[in-house]
Amino acid sequence: MWQKYFELSREFFTNVKKLPVGCFIFTYNHRQLQNVLKTLKGIYALKEPQLNQLLDLMERIEVPKNQRIIHAESIEKSLFFIEKGIARAFCDGPENQITFWFGMEGDVVFSYNSYINALPGYESVEVLEHSVLYEIKTAALEALFQKDVEFANWGRKLAELELIKTEERLIARLFKTATERYQELLSNDPALIQRIQLGYIASYLGVTQVTLSRIRAEVK
Repeated sequence: MWQKYFELSREFFTNVKKLPVGCFIFTYNHRQLQNVLKTLKGIYALKEPQLNQLLDLMERIEVPKNQRIIHAESIEKSLFFIEKGIARAFCDGPENQITFWFGMEGDVVFSYNSYINALPGYESVEVLEHSVLYEIKTAALEALFQKDVEFANWGRKLAELELIKTEERLIARLFKTATERYQELLSNDPALIQRIQLGYIASYLGVTQVTLSRIRAEVK
């Protein structure tokens, strides 16, 4: 009995880390962050020890619905990997908010201008449902980039991939109709459509909700 007790106690204390405030955050195993692992590996092929170094720098956080994790006009100091949940990026226009990106499980959320130039970003990002994120500090990443060229390559590849996605969104916004963009969104992320308010989708497409209803009826 006592032997079992000590085994359980040892397992408990090797799976938590104590914070200054006295609370505990459980460390995670790989099964808890399958989406994040897939993303990390897909960016650039790091070796297992290097991958573990990245994971060691991450902190699991749970974010309530509608909370902002990126703030416009602020120098953001973290990157977030979505393990569970959805998010939207938007800018505040003179009359309303303009949504230009949706993210879900496996996506990376960060301020591009803060990440590249250490300057205030232009966009805000909020989660649209209770979400599980893994946060890593930009300063910790920079230290890895200086330490190992493989980490620097990983960081460069992350920036390149996100730049390509940004370019694709810009081209689609300029040259595709709202119907084409809705069909593309439906084709790429059918589950995402069911989890997002129609008002946000209409904003993303640059149309009114009435027009969106007509588009949805036509696509069906």
